[in-house]
Amino acid sequence: MTDRTAAMADFLASTDWHAADARPLAGDASNRRYLRLHRPDGARAVLMDAPPEKGEDVRPFTRIARYLTGIGLSAPDILAEDTARGFLILEDLGDALFARVLDRAPDDEMRLYIAATDVLAALHHHAPPSDLPPYSPQVMADMSSLSFDWYLKGATGEDSPARTKFHTTVHDLLQLHAPETDVLIQRDYHAENLLWLPERTGTARVGLLDFQDAMRGHRAYDLVSVLQDARRDVSPATESAMIAHYIAATDADPDRFTIAYHTLGAQRNLRILGVFARLCLRDGKAHYIDLIPRVWGLLQRDLAHPALAPLATLVQSTLPAPTPAILTRLKEQRAT
Repeated sequence: MTDRTAAMADFLASTDWHAADARPLAGDASNRRYLRLHRPDGARAVLMDAPPEKGEDVRPFTRIARYLTGIGLSAPDILAEDTARGFLILEDLGDALFARVLDRAPDDEMRLYIAATDVLAALHHHAPPSDLPPYSPQVMADMSSLSFDWYLKGATGEDSPARTKFHTTVHDLLQLHAPETDVLIQRDYHAENLLWLPERTGTARVGLLDFQDAMRGHRAYDLVSVLQDARRDVSPATESAMIAHYIAATDADPDRFTIAYHTLGAQRNLRILGVFARLCLRDGKAHYIDLIPRVWGLLQRDLAHPALAPLATLVQSTLPAPTPAILTRLKEQRAT
């Protein structure tokens, strides 16, 4: 028995779940892992194992979960916790991830995305926790530069002297078109982190996961996250309809919101190019490379907006398109 397994057993022994059977659930890109707990009385819960020695901290998760449930949204209830050792027992919201539901019933796309958009409109009517850090233009420009540091470097083996100009261009466009940091953004709001809970009503029908990295940011950011999904294709009709739906629900200025949406989309997709390359090159998770062509396509759609012409020119002249040869090269450099 490893030290971590012994610590988990000790934690469970102190809770109402001491007699539960634990079965692994799918993990994510972090060092966290999840197990489903089955009690003899039929009750179920989810155990989060987030080792502090690997840089994990469950306290942001518990804090944001309680904030979200406090405003009527469906984050998991916290049933038991050991923050020092990195263990949580969470309400089990089931397995009906939006991505899986839509695999089985693609005609439900509009209905589910309306529900997800309504969650954001409701969330954005509430002030975010005041001490959340801001996802500011400076921070976002820094994050978008991962596309140079990992994707470009991995694809070509070279750095680019255009990196500084790229960073400045991204920063200035964000400062001009999307400087606000007035709402809570979950930052990983997409179909693999949303659960369909049709037995509930209103915005509670959408179960929320993976929000521990929440910050204060622009109200278009999570809408970009869910509609420009790196893991599944969202139809252009659904994307356009949801942008209009959010604007109508919040009385946002249509032109300004649309420009902000595409500016944030470009920033986000540039960041994801770098993150997915890093997950392969540094962490050995080569399957993320297979998602890069979709991210590249989304980036091109955002860069087509006339307001982003300076960035479009820079990207087209410096970042290579993800050809099969480049994707293979990235995979061949997978960390072991």
